[in-house]
Formats: sequence, C-alpha cells, structure tokens
Amino acid sequence: MRAATLAALLLIAPLGACVSVTANDYGDHTGARATPGDFGEATLMNTSGARVGRAVVTQGATGLLIRIEATGLTPGWHGVHIHSVGQCAAPFTSAGAHVNHGMPAKPHGLLNADGPDDGDLPNIFAAADGSVSAELFTSRARIADEGPGEWLWDADGSAIVIHANIDDHTSQPIGGAGDRVICGVMAAG
Repeated sequence: MRAATLAALLLIAPLGACVSVTANDYGDHTGARATPGDFGEATLMNTSGARVGRAVVTQGATGLLIRIEATGLTPGWHGVHIHSVGQCAAPFTSAGAHVNHGMPAKPHGLLNADGPDDGDLPNIFAAADGSVSAELFTSRARIADEGPGEWLWDADGSAIVIHANIDDHTSQPIGGAGDRVICGVMAAG
C-alpha cells in the first residue's frame, strides 16, 4: 500500500500546532496524535454567506473544548453538531452527517441509550438579540489521532453546524434540530 503524506493545517487562522496526517489507498488516516493546546478557529457563516461569528476548537487531554461566539440566530435554544466534511455551501448539507467513529456507527442523541454519535454536542442558547456565547466540551472527538479514523482535521476536514431549532437529544437522525443555519469549516490543507 502506498501512503501519501498530508500536512494537516487549518484553513482559517490563527494556526495552532501543525498535525501531520497520512492517508492510505483506502482513505484511512494515520498520523500524529494531537496534543493538549493544539487549536484552530473556524469562521461561522450564515446561509447568505455573511460572517456571523467564530468557533475556536482546542484539544485538551481528554477531549475538545469548543468556544462559540455568534450572532443572527433566533432567540432560544439551538442544536449544534460536529459534521464530518469540511464544506459549508448553503444550505450546509455539503457538511455531511455527524462525525461518527463507532463501528457500527452509533445513533444520534446525548440522551439515547445506544448513542451518542461523536458529533453530538449540548444545545446552545441565543439571547433576545440573537447572539450566543457558549463553551462546550466533548470527550468523543479529537483534532487528530494516531490510528485510522475520522478526525476533525483529516483529509476532508470537518464543520461546526448550528441548527434552527433545539436538539431533543433522542430523535433520529438529528434530534429534530431542523435546518442548518450557521456553518464553519475546519479542514486539512
């Protein structure tokens, strides 16, 4: 098997650490494990293509810390997920399904007895003016890892997606969270 080496660089500054990734002929990835403090920033865009905020993702010892600052949401609760493809062409379906490392893949929902999938995150709350400032943590995803798998900064990247409605954390496939209204790309270069 021939392996091609890819440099895992964030497309959007500021850059944290550079993580080296290798893809084999089957698309599996191996490479350096992300270390605590590795980070990157994704610009959040709405469906009209306007910049509405940012998400900063930082690797911790046991998972990821995700800080989200955004505007332009309807007031109230919104589902937010990590999607498996680093593309944000409106209506953001190009971001694919949730990151899901399990074999077989786990169903959606933080409250699902058979879940959650690796892209599931807690809901965020938008204030009366449509702004949100949130800090989320997940132990089910990494920036990069040594073994084969789907990481945030693998060859096809990933995306942070905010939905129009609250996620009930049980319904399939996305907890009733509705349309994808904000998206931010994190991808390998």
